[in-house]
Amino acid sequence: MRFRFALLGALIFSAAIFGFFYAWVCSTLWGLDTLSAATAIEAMNAMNRSVRNAVFAPAFFGTPVMLAAIAGWAYVMQKRAVFALLMAASVLYIVGAFLPTALVNVPMNAALMETDMAQTPEALANIWQAYSDRWQVWNLIRALVSGGVVLCVGLALMAYRPDPRLDV
Repeated sequence: MRFRFALLGALIFSAAIFGFFYAWVCSTLWGLDTLSAATAIEAMNAMNRSVRNAVFAPAFFGTPVMLAAIAGWAYVMQKRAVFALLMAASVLYIVGAFLPTALVNVPMNAALMETDMAQTPEALANIWQAYSDRWQVWNLIRALVSGGVVLCVGLALMAYRPDPRLDV
C-alpha cells in the first residue's frame, strides 16, 4: 500500500510541475506579450524573483528525486514495467524539463534581470521580443516533456499490481 501512495505522490509532483509549465504556455507569456515591453520585462522579472519559494521548490527539485527513488523501489520489488515507466519519467524530466530550465530559461531570466530599463522603448521592445520568443519555445518543450512525465507516472500507477509478499 505504501508503494501505491508513493506513486500517487510522484503523480501529484509531476502534475504540479506540468501545470506550472503549462500555465506559462497558455497564458502568462501571451499576456505579457500584450503589454509594453518595459511593463512586460518588469512583470517577468517580478515573477522570476517570486518563483524561488518553498511552494515551487519541492515540485521542481523533488520530482526527479522522487521518481528515481520510487523507480529503485519498483526495481527491488521486481516490478519491471513500473520500474521502466518511472525511469523513463525520471530521465524525461531531467533531460527535458530540469536541464532546459537550468541551462536555458534561468540564464535567460538572469540576463533579463540585467536589462537597463532606461533604454528606448524600441530597444526594450527588441529585447523583450527576442527573450519572449526563445523563452516560450523552451518552455513549450518543458511543458510537453512534463506532460509526458505525468503520462509515464500515470501508466506506472495503472501497471502496478501489488504483491503481498513484497509490497509493504
